[in-house]
Amino acid sequence: MDQAKPLPSYLAQRYHGWKATTYNENQAWYRRLASDGQHPRAMVISCCDSRVHVTSIFGADQGEFFIHRNIANLVPPYLPDGEQHGASAAVEYAVQSLKVAHLIVLGHSSCGGVQGCLDMCQGKAPELDAKDSFVGRWMDILRPKYDIVAEIEDPEEQVRQLEKHAVMTSLENLMTFPWIADKVKDGKLTLHGLWTDIGEGGLECYSADKEQFLPV
Repeated sequence: MDQAKPLPSYLAQRYHGWKATTYNENQAWYRRLASDGQHPRAMVISCCDSRVHVTSIFGADQGEFFIHRNIANLVPPYLPDGEQHGASAAVEYAVQSLKVAHLIVLGHSSCGGVQGCLDMCQGKAPELDAKDSFVGRWMDILRPKYDIVAEIEDPEEQVRQLEKHAVMTSLENLMTFPWIADKVKDGKLTLHGLWTDIGEGGLECYSADKEQFLPV
């Protein structure tokens, strides 16, 4: 791996600062985490977006959340075809091995992936339609929901609604995994859909009864 270079100096400095303060002040906790393994109560499926700070939003410590991040916080349908599926593998490990009690899908405002899907559906992003676009093919998971928001005239509201449909799509697809559906039916697992407004700091939770997102 000749291409690999030393860590950027600003990251190295931050690491040494963390090691000298946070780590040194909590050595026993970190060593306990290492020796006892992880026992998170919840899995959070969120977007890769650097502005979405899952642990900060919920004030979580290390070891509390099992987190999987991908473009637009999407989960594909259950597809046991023998191929490689990163999101499905993460969900399987969380549910089957770690036995989390909650699966949380967290969407957000100003999502570039969702905007890309919208642009692709409107013929504005031919590069995403290309077969060799990994982002485009991933966003195909959400593409069927475009028809629901196609008639919304306000561009901001249109993308906001599609962002929320990304969350609902993931919840729908999670229920296609038989061992998730069984655990939900038995009351051993609960699913939750959230959407956060980055600029306003707001958080909304999807209500299946009212079929809409409501402020938390």
